[in-house]
Amino acid sequence: MKKVGFIGLGDMGMSMAKNLIKEGFELTGFDLRDEPMRELERSGGKRASSLSRLGAEVDVVFIMVMTGKQVDTIINGENGLIESMSQGKTIILTATIEPSEAKRVSEPVLAKGIEMIDSPVSGGKGGAEAGTLAMMAAGKRSTWEAQQDVMAAVGGNLFHVGEAIGKGQTVKAALQALIGSTFAAIFESLVLGAKAGVEGKVLYEVFSASGVSSPLFNNCASLIMDRKFEGTGSQIATMYKDLGITMGLARENGAAMFTTSAAYELFQSGISMFPQEDNWSIVKLLEQIAGTEVKW
Repeated sequence: MKKVGFIGLGDMGMSMAKNLIKEGFELTGFDLRDEPMRELERSGGKRASSLSRLGAEVDVVFIMVMTGKQVDTIINGENGLIESMSQGKTIILTATIEPSEAKRVSEPVLAKGIEMIDSPVSGGKGGAEAGTLAMMAAGKRSTWEAQQDVMAAVGGNLFHVGEAIGKGQTVKAALQALIGSTFAAIFESLVLGAKAGVEGKVLYEVFSASGVSSPLFNNCASLIMDRKFEGTGSQIATMYKDLGITMGLARENGAAMFTTSAAYELFQSGISMFPQEDNWSIVKLLEQIAGTEVKW
């Protein structure tokens, strides 16, 4: 059985790490915070004393952090993974960062003979807990095939989207345009209905029975009407960061993003008002403007 490392034990990372443990992999984790490390140990994982020690001990390591700068430090910084991982081992980058950042951090890795898979994920906290994440993986197909066992432990839908590192991040950026724009449309439609005097239950039932029904809508609308704006595993800061990556990619490629740019501005306003809350909190901004509240 492979020895697996996991770096970044937040809401998503912890759930992914626990699923790897459940599948029987010997897992060693690393996080700058002590409490996630304690939780990992209680779940059967091991604590790494340093990044370099982790890199030396495992066969494959997942990286699930927030920014490209963090990824670069973890891999190429002083005492980073590149110093301790040997030829033939594999890094699986599941963090969402800019495509150019993924390509840049991979160059010294691949030059040393360490394999790398660029595989951001989608599915949120629920998908991470259930082990059903969608994984959009880029890298050598042979490397992707060799890591199907560990990837299947955290993902239910595995896609090979290209050979070039950065293609996984490109697919994720396009996907986030759709998700972010859909969120904005859900927020606005619910507020409109509420302001016009329609009960939330009616809106939910009709929308759920229409052509726009989806797990995304059902989850989002339920959380809004339940007034659950924190601790749901979908912090507004993450989507705001992801939409920024999407807009940057659009500028680089000369793509017009009318709807996505509006969603990005909405999320920018939302994070200014509710920086510690989750995506659904943005509806409160629209409610304030309209003088209404979306509720069952």
